[in-house]
Amino acid sequence: MSWGTELWDQFDNLEKHTQWGIDILEKYIKFVKERTDIELSYAKQLRNLSKKYQPKKNSKEEEEYRYTACKAFLSTLNEMNDYAGQHEVISENMTSQITVDLMRYVQELKQERKSNFHDGRKAQQHIETCWKQLESSKRRFERDCKEADRAQQYFEKMDADINVTKADVEKARQQAQLRHQMAEDSKADYSSILQRFNQEQWEYYHTHIPNIFQKIQEMEERRIVRIGESMKTYAEVDRQVIPIIGKCLDGIVKAAESIDQKNDSQLVVEAYKSGFEPPGDIEFEDYTQPMKRTVSENSLSSSKEGKPELKFGGKSRGKLWPFIKKNKSPKQQKEPLSHRFNEFMTSKPKIHCFRSLKRGLSLKLGATPEDFSNLPPEQRRKKLQQKVDDLNKEIQKETDQRDAITRMKDVYLKNPQMGDPASLDHKLAEVTQNIDRLRLETQKFEAWLAEVEGRLPARSEQARRQSGMYDGQTHQTVTNCAQDRESPDGSYTEEQSQESELKVLATDFDDEFDDEEPLPAIGTCKALYTFEGQNEGTISVVEGEMLSVIEEDKGDGWTRIRRNEDEEGYVPTSYVEVYLDKNAKGAKTYI
Repeated sequence: MSWGTELWDQFDNLEKHTQWGIDILEKYIKFVKERTDIELSYAKQLRNLSKKYQPKKNSKEEEEYRYTACKAFLSTLNEMNDYAGQHEVISENMTSQITVDLMRYVQELKQERKSNFHDGRKAQQHIETCWKQLESSKRRFERDCKEADRAQQYFEKMDADINVTKADVEKARQQAQLRHQMAEDSKADYSSILQRFNQEQWEYYHTHIPNIFQKIQEMEERRIVRIGESMKTYAEVDRQVIPIIGKCLDGIVKAAESIDQKNDSQLVVEAYKSGFEPPGDIEFEDYTQPMKRTVSENSLSSSKEGKPELKFGGKSRGKLWPFIKKNKSPKQQKEPLSHRFNEFMTSKPKIHCFRSLKRGLSLKLGATPEDFSNLPPEQRRKKLQQKVDDLNKEIQKETDQRDAITRMKDVYLKNPQMGDPASLDHKLAEVTQNIDRLRLETQKFEAWLAEVEGRLPARSEQARRQSGMYDGQTHQTVTNCAQDRESPDGSYTEEQSQESELKVLATDFDDEFDDEEPLPAIGTCKALYTFEGQNEGTISVVEGEMLSVIEEDKGDGWTRIRRNEDEEGYVPTSYVEVYLDKNAKGAKTYI
């Protein structure tokens, strides 16, 4: 089968068909290019999606990724990032192996097609020229034959006429001979041109056109083969990344299988365990015997009982924490209220009491105490341990720096030309001073840590102080001062100090907080449930009420809020939905 022999007369149709073949190839190139654009766009969207859900550095989200479920989710995000990379590989390979290659081939194909059809048109033009020459020769031969015939007839007519002179007859005879000679010449020319045309026509239809059409056929077949190979490459490019994509998916499955619910539950315990014991039974208070009532801060501070309330500098300030009543064992011996009140009026409070109160109010202003005493015992122990570890790392770093400076100084002493040893003394003294300072800091935090862990006798006081804070007993500020420490059985011990020191501290304390400005609002909140704030430092809210947030939850389960400008207090975090200004994209809900 050959186009040259089968389609010798279909030059125009072959021209249209080959152009259609090139259009098909260009359409396929466009298809592949759009596929690569889709792959790139998909990969970009996957990367953006993975980046969007990555934990923010130095944020609370990083702490959440301690849990195995969050770690698995992070692994999924990383695998999706690699998954996106494989789609980028698909795009790159399709562009380099298909799109670029086919675009170059299309240009070559167009040039080859143009050359072949140019040769075909040239051959057509040549045979058409030969045909025109043949037609012209044929018409001239026909015209000369007719002219010769008319001249012969005229000569014969003149020769038969007796009235015509001999000269006229001779002239007619010469004219007939001339026309006859011209007819013979035209005949010979026509015959020669006809033979030449037949030769050209045979070569055109049996040599030139078959050769040209054969080249066009081979060109078209190469185009068909090339597009088939490109389709195979298209499939192979996808097939090459399937194993890697499979590994990405296997990684996601492996991450999912690594989720350990028990481990996550243990992490929750470690994160929020307070270390306190559950409260005991509440003792019955017999109000029929007023003199035997349990010591109560409410009775001490209530104006209805007519009892005086001690104020510092004439100002009454609420406590930082909403205290719940202390649990006391039924075996505890209570003292009459009058005895307690007399002890309070005659006792000499410790200086440590004002320090505790001052530290508590500093917490209320938003500052975190250095010894983390605002945290439950277990959480405090973890914070102190972390602080000790950080200080030890800094000490090790400074120690290494000191050793390096010492070695350099020794080198300078042995080789004075390398530097002045005295120039390092200032730096060495500074590093030594930093080491001493860090060691003192470490000793301080280690003492607090030992106190929490029970290695020091003072631990019982600290634990009880923390327990009192988180149990929520409603002590008055003055009561805290007078009753600074509790014994394990629930009774109180008192230590003597100078009244002058008490007065000085009270004056300093008032001076420090007299000019205190209200804390600025850091957001708003909506009450999810109604809360009756019966304890000192708390505030009552009604479901659906909107209030200002002036201090967010510090990990103790309480949020400080404000109503209007002068009424503020604490509510359980689980009772409100908090919207912080620093998180404008959404609300952070504590439920």
